Amino acid sequence: MKKGRVYIVGAGPGDPDLITVKATKCLAEADVILYDRLVNRELLLYGKPEAEYIYCGKAPGKHCVSQEDIQKLLISKSIEGKTIVRLKGGDPFIFGRGGEEAEVLVKHGIQFDIVPGITSGIAAPAYAGIPVTHREWGSSFAIVTGHGVTGKPDNINWHHLAHSVDTIAIYMGIKNLPYICKQLCSCGKKAETAVAVIEQGTTGFQRTFTGTIDSIVAIVTREQVANPAMIVIGEVVNLSEKLSWFSEKTKDKEFA
Repeated sequence: MKKGRVYIVGAGPGDPDLITVKATKCLAEADVILYDRLVNRELLLYGKPEAEYIYCGKAPGKHCVSQEDIQKLLISKSIEGKTIVRLKGGDPFIFGRGGEEAEVLVKHGIQFDIVPGITSGIAAPAYAGIPVTHREWGSSFAIVTGHGVTGKPDNINWHHLAHSVDTIAIYMGIKNLPYICKQLCSCGKKAETAVAVIEQGTTGFQRTFTGTIDSIVAIVTREQVANPAMIVIGEVVNLSEKLSWFSEKTKDKEFA
């Protein structure tokens, strides 16, 4: 039997309207859809009713399906000749393990396509009125993980980020926010540098909190901000109030 094809697809950051046309076409063709925790469930409506839907959610420290098992599923379903969509929140190649899964497919001779998605490091700030680049405020932009293999992101060159990048977007960093702020300050970043934390960005439950490197930890603790949340550090954050356009509501339930 001829092996099936795998589409590694970015679902976008949360707002279902931000999915790409190509992604919806892939979902409509799929026999099997493996989807992650942060994928908006509305997007599954693009799939066929008779398709097989497999939840592969991963909360911090709690994996419904291990990465190894996900990869085994991609291989086994492909061997059955099925068309598979691996649906990931945001973009599959930005902290989404899409590269790891593509490597496994190559190893087993399985054909695949990559369908990029809008990443939360750009979309969440945009929905909070923060342009990650601006001619007057920031001409460089870095995407950084806030969570390393051992927990803290201790393999990052914080000195380089503190001195060479205007805007820093940090994914998965709420738990390590005190560590991140301490590292940036110790490497010479000014304590009064503007910071925004955007919780559940682009969804109806988005909340944005702004402060400085010196004050943001206390604000986030007081407001009980939880993942998923994007941290943005840089002077572009000061534009948030002026450019705010998205109506935020008080969060009263978990992100679905």
